[in-house]
Amino acid sequence: MRQEREPGTLPLFAIALFALAGITYATFVLEHRFSPDLDRINGYVSELSAVSQPFHTLYSAGDLVTGVLVLIAAATALLTLRRRPLAVAGWIFLMLFGVGAIGDALFPLDCAPSLETWCALRERAEQVSFSHQFHAVTSSLVIVFGILALFTLSLAARRYGWWPTLARWGWRLAVAEAVAGTCTIVAMVIGRWLGVIQRVQITILCAALLVVAWTLFRDWRAARREPAS
Repeated sequence: MRQEREPGTLPLFAIALFALAGITYATFVLEHRFSPDLDRINGYVSELSAVSQPFHTLYSAGDLVTGVLVLIAAATALLTLRRRPLAVAGWIFLMLFGVGAIGDALFPLDCAPSLETWCALRERAEQVSFSHQFHAVTSSLVIVFGILALFTLSLAARRYGWWPTLARWGWRLAVAEAVAGTCTIVAMVIGRWLGVIQRVQITILCAALLVVAWTLFRDWRAARREPAS
């Protein structure tokens, strides 16, 4: 009966992928070394991976690797852990988060409007590429599905009595991300503090991936100890 109530354990490699994704998604911390000229206060984080920037490949690779890692790890969780409605929804939302991150890498901005005046003028004249325009869609998907994944997985943890760490912190991180997302919209309207808020958003998502990894690792470690008890 106890085993029927438990979610099961995720393979260690998938747990490691979640943890690694929480690190690779934080490539923006390298901007002090590689992209010091970009506006970290008011500019988009996505400008780091703009095609016109010298180290755009580095930042795009961070998004791409993160998306692939999350997609593989969440798919593994969906296939190996116990399937209950909220948990299934949470893993699917997390997979879609990974798809959005991959989309960010595949559809970068053409240029950095906060740094390059000609780029801002091209944006206003709507003379940018489809990739530049579509990047707003993929970035929005990352935020929306990240929030949905955290909410549903934390609800699953509470409803089914699983994953205490995720039950405690998942919804808090989701609320924080939702608040940061709302502040981002406000910052876009007033034209100030956008860079700071977006970096907070990404930091919250990185923390969320690490929380998911830690939660699943605790279950894996507990399962390894059971036979000896």
